[in-house]
Amino acid sequence: MNDSKTPRDPLLLDHEADGIQELDNNLPRWWVWLFYLCTIFAAVYLVYYHVLGKGDLQVAAYQAEMVQGNAIKQAAIGRFEATIGSVTPSKEAAINDRGRELFLTYCSPCHRNDGGGLVGPNLCDDYWIHGSQFADNVKVIWNGVPEKGMLSWREQGFKPDDILAVASYIYTLRGSNPPNPKIREDQAPATPTEVYE
Repeated sequence: MNDSKTPRDPLLLDHEADGIQELDNNLPRWWVWLFYLCTIFAAVYLVYYHVLGKGDLQVAAYQAEMVQGNAIKQAAIGRFEATIGSVTPSKEAAINDRGRELFLTYCSPCHRNDGGGLVGPNLCDDYWIHGSQFADNVKVIWNGVPEKGMLSWREQGFKPDDILAVASYIYTLRGSNPPNPKIREDQAPATPTEVYE
């Protein structure tokens, strides 16, 4: 038999490793053209954005979107602050459940899980430092009382809906009489500076 009549498969290369021969086939044409197009796109992108400086880079686009987002946020905050005096506690179970969840996570370290007061005051009685009306509670949660150690939850990223949910839940604690509550604010003992005045 003539070996010249049995052509060798041109796709197999001559070398092998562990009995495996390397296959040398051509890439599909669509893949090659896609590779060429990606290379051309990368070159155009580089020139347009980095050499000529025509378009916004991702950082600039992000900063522009942040300015727009902050404008929307400030407008929403302004609308909320304008209506703080007229808000009422929610009676919806889902909102109060959300408020309870937020209260237990963020407020209970200072006010106890039952609202009876630790470092912060008792939230279950009617003797409140900054007013016992619902709108007063919302203002305190929203703005905080830095001189008393109360954070502004607006500054901590709480949304107006979260503030209203927490205030609505706290409103349900009124009159709950937890065990061993912190002393009423109108009965708190005098501080040393008040004694000597």
